[in-house]
Amino acid sequence: MTYLLALDQGTSSSRSIVFDADGHVVAQAQQELRQIYPQPGWVEHDPQEIWRTQLATAREALARAGVQARDVRAVGITNQRETTVVWNRITGLPIHNAVVWQDRRAEPACAELRERGLAPTIQAKTGLLVDAYFSGTKLKWILDHVTGARQLAENGELAFGTVDSWLIWQLTGGAVHATDVSNASRTMLFNVHANQWDPELLQALDIPANMMPNVKPSSALYGEVSPALLGHAIPIGGVAGDQQSALFGQACFKAGMVKNTYGTGCFMLMHTGPKFHTSHNGLITTSAAQTSEHTEFAIEGSVFVGGAVVQWLRDGLHAIHGSHEVQALAQSVPDAGGVMVVPAFTGLGAPYWKPDARGTITGLTRGSTVAHIARAALESIAFQSAALLQAMSKDVIEAGGARVTELRVDGGACVNDLLMQFQADLLGIAVVRPAVTETTALGAAYLAGLATGVYKSTDELSALWRAERRFLPTLDSQRANELMENWEHAVRQTVL
Repeated sequence: MTYLLALDQGTSSSRSIVFDADGHVVAQAQQELRQIYPQPGWVEHDPQEIWRTQLATAREALARAGVQARDVRAVGITNQRETTVVWNRITGLPIHNAVVWQDRRAEPACAELRERGLAPTIQAKTGLLVDAYFSGTKLKWILDHVTGARQLAENGELAFGTVDSWLIWQLTGGAVHATDVSNASRTMLFNVHANQWDPELLQALDIPANMMPNVKPSSALYGEVSPALLGHAIPIGGVAGDQQSALFGQACFKAGMVKNTYGTGCFMLMHTGPKFHTSHNGLITTSAAQTSEHTEFAIEGSVFVGGAVVQWLRDGLHAIHGSHEVQALAQSVPDAGGVMVVPAFTGLGAPYWKPDARGTITGLTRGSTVAHIARAALESIAFQSAALLQAMSKDVIEAGGARVTELRVDGGACVNDLLMQFQADLLGIAVVRPAVTETTALGAAYLAGLATGVYKSTDELSALWRAERRFLPTLDSQRANELMENWEHAVRQTVL
């Protein structure tokens, strides 16, 4: 048997999954990751905890599968993107907690870049809008605020990386400092046309070039896992940011194919092939997972709070005891009763880009219950995702492309049938859930398998993809449009 090990380091947990060559899950393990909130709008992780939990789950997954490390053909890594780690090259220790993608502390640095008129240059070179979401200004904040950091960086003693780079460094015993194009494209420092770090952007943010990792295609040989860690040296053959990895795992290899991941946030990507399209509707252009030196792109929209709204129902409102209870509570009422929840807990992402927006509950009456709020919270995930696809469709039509007819879905919340049906109703197109919903980890495994000869081509991977259920729209388009208008009205009320 041929096995592939995927390390899936996410925002709320570290997971490891053993796949067979047909893309079936053999075994998996997961550990929650502690969330650190130093002050409002700030989110951090402990890099050492990221590494410990990831290694522990890798060992546990192999043990549960009854698989020895020598039987694993390759390791693939997929990770929460934009989360920024800086460590000392000599000691191997981080100099600060990881600054998580949700963190907003770098907004003043972003405002300065806008004031300097650099936003058009940054978008043209990187495909990104200037926002604290991305890694570059997070890195600048660490260098500016950690005592002695800038001097150490100028001396060549510090290494920067997103979570994939941190894991590669640890897995190889400090032998490899690298990242892939999909993660590099999320930094605001990477020229996606040339596939290299951009000297002008590094200078604009005052970041020494010697801190940056080597950039490789997403499917490539990165190095080997140190034998002492898992019992045998295993090639690291695939690396991709979680959303590009999910796009790959969904077999969306051709221009026009779209997937949406329902995780802590929601992330919708449309493959655009080798063409770089600048969005005029609030989306960003990003590098897709690449299997060679040739560029591949995607248009992306990001929702900051997706499935996390269910955690808020559980931990903030105490409306439910476990996340699995939300569907039953939401279905205990026929609809949301006019209630709208806009979960702008950390501002609004695409297509709105309102960093100062804050969450609201509107439409409350004396008859409103916690069930109505729960249903509205669940529906907010679909509303935000529908706004993304509407913006994406405008971009495609403006570029002369065809209308989107299908949305492939994955992530933890896609198992919620109520949510998926409501999503199909709002969009007016088929929402397709695959047989294997662990597509983020699967994408990393596929990339690693391609690099090590397990698979010959993406055509072989396309043949492995299977649908589990198709949700078809049941709502007339006029009513769907009315609901979206109500949503947009609620969004306007979040911005004072």
